[in-house]
Amino acid sequence: MRTSQLLFLALSILMLAISSSAQGSRPGGGSGSTKTPSPGIPNPNTVPPVNQPARPIFLTGKVVIDDGTELTEAAAVRTICRGQTRTQAYTDSHGNFSFELGSRMPTANAGIEDADTSFDTSVMGPNGSSVQTGSRQWRDCELQASLSGFTSEMVELGSKVSDLGAIGSVDVGRIVLHRMGGVQGFTVSATSALAPSGAKKAFEKGREQEKKQKWEDAERSFEKAVGLYPHYAVAWFELGRLQLNRKNFASARHSFEQALAADAKYVSPYQGMSDLAMQEQKWQEVVDNTKKALALDSVSFPDVWFRDAVANYHLGNLAAAESSARQGIKVDTAHQYPKMEYLLAMLLMKRGAYQESYDHMHAYSRMVTNPSDVEEAQKQLAEIARLSASAGTPVKEPAQ
Repeated sequence: MRTSQLLFLALSILMLAISSSAQGSRPGGGSGSTKTPSPGIPNPNTVPPVNQPARPIFLTGKVVIDDGTELTEAAAVRTICRGQTRTQAYTDSHGNFSFELGSRMPTANAGIEDADTSFDTSVMGPNGSSVQTGSRQWRDCELQASLSGFTSEMVELGSKVSDLGAIGSVDVGRIVLHRMGGVQGFTVSATSALAPSGAKKAFEKGREQEKKQKWEDAERSFEKAVGLYPHYAVAWFELGRLQLNRKNFASARHSFEQALAADAKYVSPYQGMSDLAMQEQKWQEVVDNTKKALALDSVSFPDVWFRDAVANYHLGNLAAAESSARQGIKVDTAHQYPKMEYLLAMLLMKRGAYQESYDHMHAYSRMVTNPSDVEEAQKQLAEIARLSASAGTPVKEPAQ
């Protein structure tokens, strides 16, 4: 209880010492009974708890592929609440998942990728905070799985969480993934099913170590996995990502190449190669790898479209850069890569399409939260407005 509240209560019942001890005995720090208290310690049963944390909700379930194919890649499990998408957990090697709604947990890729140029790293509740939450907040939410090359069936959380028992947990059952039509590449490598048990065990150990951010231990586990099974494409890719994170570019390149040698239709190594080339600022190499990745899957990797746009911009291929930025924005339905809006706005400003440029820069300004990014967006909005006014075509504010 706050000092002012305590003083008020003490004065109202003229027993400061008794009131102080009563405050310490109340569950949740309640502010008093709704009835006029008699002298002495109030009855705790008449004092409703204030700001008591809601009972946590635990969900479990399993992600499966409709044709029965083994799920060899970790699928992200996401909540969609009033248009906001948040990653809550990743599946294990058997497709199982379990998590507490609203709690923040490290992703399998935490600390490795840049959120603006690579994979999803946002893991939080619907309000963007790490708090315990009650079932009422989740009545307008849905649950889905996310794995590149697949679409997911949706599970309504409202009916699941509204009937929770005292234990506060529920099994949501299976979330079914369906392969996308026209997608030639996969993020589930066929080589994984053929891996011997020792290699699989080392791989799973590496994934667990990744989740705990034990990067060096994870790297050794993946090295053991590919040593036991040289055609283990997924293990080579995971090893390459860790090496890339440690700026060991030569080793990362070798690992990605080994992953592709093991499975040429495995898209993720091309994604890794484009990230590597971008960090090295080898722009033509970026484009070479993004084209290969997008030829296999043009709908699942908005970050690849972003790298392709940036690389083409640096190569002076402005039309190609604009086209890739537009396509990236189209497939980035979760708005994971707002810098595509910024890049497209700058390209449009360069060719004098001021109104459309202003619209995309305005969209970018509404997506970013970092103060420096917001400041940059406002600076560019002012510049676009200045140029458009000079050209005699002043921009209009986008409709809210």
